[in-house]
Amino acid sequence: MTKPPKTPSAPMQTIVGDGGETHQTAATPETRITSNHGVPVSDNQNSLKAGGRGPTLLEDFVLREKIQHFDHERIPERIVHARGSAAHGYFELTDSLAEFTRAKVLTEVGARTEVFVRFSTVAGGAGSVDTPRDVRGFAVKLYTKEGNWDLVGNNIPVFFIQDAIKFPDLIHAVKMEADRGYPQAASAHDTFWDFIGLMPESTHMIMWAMSDRTIPRSLRMIEGFGVHTFRLLNDQDEATFVKFHWRPKLGTQSTCWDEAVKIAGADPDYHRRDLYEAIDSGAFPEWELSVQLLSQAEADALPFDILDATKLIPEELYPLRVVGRMVLDRNPDNFFAETEQVAFLPSNLPPGIDVSEDPLLQGRLFSYQDTQLSRLGTVNFHQLPINQAKGCPFQNMQRDGQMQTQVFKGRANYEPNSLAEAGEDGGPREDPKGGYRSFAQPMEETKVRLRSETFADHYSQARLFYRSQTEIEQAHMATALVFELSKCVFEHVRLRVLGNLRNVDESLAQRVADGLAMKLPAKSAAAAEPQDMDLSPALRIVGKYPQTLEGRAVGVLVTDGADGAVVAAVKKAVEAAGGAVKIIAPKIGGVKLKGGDLLAVDGQLAGTPSVLFDAVALVLSEAGCAELLGEGAATDFVKNAFGHLKAIAFTAEAKPLLDKSGVETDPGVVDLAEGAKAFIAPAATRQWAREPKVRLLA
Repeated sequence: MTKPPKTPSAPMQTIVGDGGETHQTAATPETRITSNHGVPVSDNQNSLKAGGRGPTLLEDFVLREKIQHFDHERIPERIVHARGSAAHGYFELTDSLAEFTRAKVLTEVGARTEVFVRFSTVAGGAGSVDTPRDVRGFAVKLYTKEGNWDLVGNNIPVFFIQDAIKFPDLIHAVKMEADRGYPQAASAHDTFWDFIGLMPESTHMIMWAMSDRTIPRSLRMIEGFGVHTFRLLNDQDEATFVKFHWRPKLGTQSTCWDEAVKIAGADPDYHRRDLYEAIDSGAFPEWELSVQLLSQAEADALPFDILDATKLIPEELYPLRVVGRMVLDRNPDNFFAETEQVAFLPSNLPPGIDVSEDPLLQGRLFSYQDTQLSRLGTVNFHQLPINQAKGCPFQNMQRDGQMQTQVFKGRANYEPNSLAEAGEDGGPREDPKGGYRSFAQPMEETKVRLRSETFADHYSQARLFYRSQTEIEQAHMATALVFELSKCVFEHVRLRVLGNLRNVDESLAQRVADGLAMKLPAKSAAAAEPQDMDLSPALRIVGKYPQTLEGRAVGVLVTDGADGAVVAAVKKAVEAAGGAVKIIAPKIGGVKLKGGDLLAVDGQLAGTPSVLFDAVALVLSEAGCAELLGEGAATDFVKNAFGHLKAIAFTAEAKPLLDKSGVETDPGVVDLAEGAKAFIAPAATRQWAREPKVRLLA
């Protein structure tokens, strides 16, 4: 029989797992953590589980009280993911997984399932901007024939923490600081980095958070991940581990950091507007659904624990299998009724899809349901139209409650009952064969509060992610770390993070230290020595997205007297390549072209800067250019386009404006005398080779 772990002789406050002995302090009755009712807490780091890798136990009142209190902190705005945008669409299965699951949504090829998808930022409130450096939520509600399936994830495949009991601490740390109420929607402050430095398990996620994936170009160009490991169950109740991935048809694309900051000022609703307008114009966003499938034996052979939400499975080890596609083809009719009132629950699973013992997922199964009771104010939130099961009927013996909208008939409100024997309606019955069944996972463990030793390696995958990036992306990550840490007032916070970074990559740690003008501290102690893994080019962005103008926008700056034929040629070439064109002019009323024709304008120069476009063209007259030389908005339009590595096309008359804006000749600066088609290839991508000319990177 397994002996229970020894209880420490004196109460200790454990702050961090790696090198924990350095961050433990004896707790006194005045300083120790207690429950809301005064019960001392022995371990504030780990949920109570049936064994180190077992499921979290419902009896863990410390976990339940902590998360429940956290879920009810704010009303009615979501505590996290408050700023969201959404759309309706459908999922179509293209490859059956009948060998692995009995879930009809994953076995009936060709069938279309209605979906509602909500994208969101995490840290900011509902009134924050769209473009901060932040993780993006990617939540999909599929209205299947067997009930709703909510695949509630992010655009990052891993997470900051391993155990749900730390989620309130994570969000308290990243939210605006409690005494001053700022910064809003930003992680560049002391409390966040203090927490990160003390939680080495967050290091892998930090590499992703400091990458370009957290400053996306568009919601249409982000990946989606289920984050956790789930199980598929077939008709024989045989289990297969599964990871879910959404891959955008347009490729994963991002902005430059300076560009993201300026977009926030120019258009705080940039991503929301982009998604709405794309769907409204018929350019429907599309994603592939892919899976990674592993048997128990294959999962056991991995050099990390598949139940650890801070880890991913490299595609080079287990390639993605494409099984379907999702298309968003309809905007919400009412933002509040749909986008705001939609309630996602990781516990919404059809028969044939099951959870794993991932301790982060186990906590979410409780937390999301509890949150909806606070936000929507009633146990009947499932009756709101956006939350109702649509592919099948829903009925049970749950009755009454605030905002009950169903009118139940008959006397049967309990089960089992024998009223049918008297000729009355006995109501719904359980379905042992077709109903939801959980995987029969055998377990016989001692109740413990501990982190499995298989969760102890906090740095190997962070190292894998960083070293798998291109030089461009590595420079961006180092620069992002310098920016974030430069906002931290406390030196010891910066030093601790630098010490952790030495476990990821020495050159990265040195770059960040040099960028902060700080001496590199000693390497932080690691609970498990980091291992070098085979590089994974699949983790990159640069060089992977399609070189196309599809889904992109080109801003054409035009002045009075400009050549209309050139404007028309640019518009024709861009639209033929799948891009959209917006005409920008000094005044919104229109432009009088050479020959007297009036050209309609989509945006006024001062209010429509180049940060809103993927490439720009300058079609100016000589007199129009002369006027713009004295206009700061014009030089900013050109200077920012060049600085943000965008292609710039120009007529000969526009050359003085290029010169004043500091534009140097490179392959992305195209003279329209060569023809509008010469502009298309450079406009379809960023001019990465230009970056060293326009900004200093760490």
